[in-house]
Amino acid sequence: MSAEPARAFVEQVVRLFETLGIAVIAIGLAAALVAAARALTAGSGGAAAYDRVRSVFGRSVLLGLEILVAADIIRTVAVDLNIQNLLVLGLLVLIRTFLSWSLEVELEGMWPWQRHRLAAQGERAAGKPD
Repeated sequence: MSAEPARAFVEQVVRLFETLGIAVIAIGLAAALVAAARALTAGSGGAAAYDRVRSVFGRSVLLGLEILVAADIIRTVAVDLNIQNLLVLGLLVLIRTFLSWSLEVELEGMWPWQRHRLAAQGERAAGKPD
């Protein structure tokens, strides 16, 4: 495969990933609003509806960000590999990683690695082997 058709193919793959990432976030918002409406109509109250929106939408944003990072990595490595683009990619990954961790802490109330440690402690307390 020559360079131009390969580059065009990779660009199409990147666009697909970007579209998928955006769609995940948009569909997540719609799902969050539906979940909130169900909570409100079930009589759970505004606080429960708000919590559902934050939880469902927050998780869709996390997944969407991961897909968008994958698109950036594919574009940089497969299409435009140079030092400037590599530095921009590094900065984007750092920013999106910070956003992902911040959202994770906001949703779960703990760092991602603490959740696994707590799960392991719970299994040991229940008498299950590691």
